Amino acid sequence: MNKNLSRLRRAVPTRRKIAELGAHRLTVFRSNLHIYANIISPEGNRVLVSASTQEAEVRKLLEGNGGNVAAATLVGKRVAEKAKAAGIESVAFDRSGFRYHGRVKALAEAAREAGLKF
Repeated sequence: MNKNLSRLRRAVPTRRKIAELGAHRLTVFRSNLHIYANIISPEGNRVLVSASTQEAEVRKLLEGNGGNVAAATLVGKRVAEKAKAAGIESVAFDRSGFRYHGRVKALAEAAREAGLKF
């Protein structure tokens, strides 16, 4: 089993619990150079809001690439602002099998500070 399959296996129980709750899901994906955040509908079939370090507005504000904590903080604030504009107040956090530290933690804390409830 490789690292990616192990991560996806760890993500299954969380996703199952979130589906049981029927809440909007804030998912995070991180690569070496970028970080992505999506809010997915409770049915799991539509992305309602998204933000990433590949967006032109975010790239202008970044120094260097999007693979650092500062970039994750910026994406967290941006996804929370977009969610508020779309009328989404609370979400369930899906870390997609990634450990809750570093960039994933920075994104979550920035989204909370910007007014999104977990």
